[in-house]
Amino acid sequence: MSDVTRRTLLATLGLAVPALAYAAEEPSPKRIWTDRDPHELLRLRHFPDVELITHHGKKVRLYSDLIKGKKVVINMMYTRCQGICSPVTANLSRVQKILGRHVGREVVFYSFSLKPDEDSPAALKEFAKRFHAGRGWTFLTASTPEDMETVRRSLGFIYSKPEEDADKSRHVGMLRMGDEAAVRWATCPARANPKHIARAIGEEFGFGFRAGTRVI
Repeated sequence: MSDVTRRTLLATLGLAVPALAYAAEEPSPKRIWTDRDPHELLRLRHFPDVELITHHGKKVRLYSDLIKGKKVVINMMYTRCQGICSPVTANLSRVQKILGRHVGREVVFYSFSLKPDEDSPAALKEFAKRFHAGRGWTFLTASTPEDMETVRRSLGFIYSKPEEDADKSRHVGMLRMGDEAAVRWATCPARANPKHIARAIGEEFGFGFRAGTRVI
């Protein structure tokens, strides 16, 4: 299992760690984490309300508009990537086709650009069109690379080794699935069989899909 897989499992995000345990790590009376709602604690630690821009040119906030109360599937990409960005996006397109009407209702997809200095909303819109992204799948960029770096690190798309972490092409090999309201988060390989990914999403979020759906 890779560092990324290990570091991004449910427990490593701290989502299964009660506030009391975190308080024990930070005993200072200036930070009384036990008084905070678990959702608020999670938001503070992992969902900074950074302003982002959709591929339709709409400004949104990471937590308030994209994460809060939603069931989400998240990946990282950039449009000029010569590595696995295109294969991963194509795979997600197949997953979207299998899940059908569930995307945009029970679950939403988010693809964050790792290179907002290159990826304008127009570039992302063209990329989304190329891979037949439908309703419920949003591609996002940021005003500055620093804002997107904050998002990337907060969501746990990181490597422990600095030289690996600096290579943006290595940050797109997994998907993060989360149900913010239920405080449930998990990961899966982004290039796994699309039917297996769809099944994992359906099981994680409590809905099914037609197992016989033909994927092309």
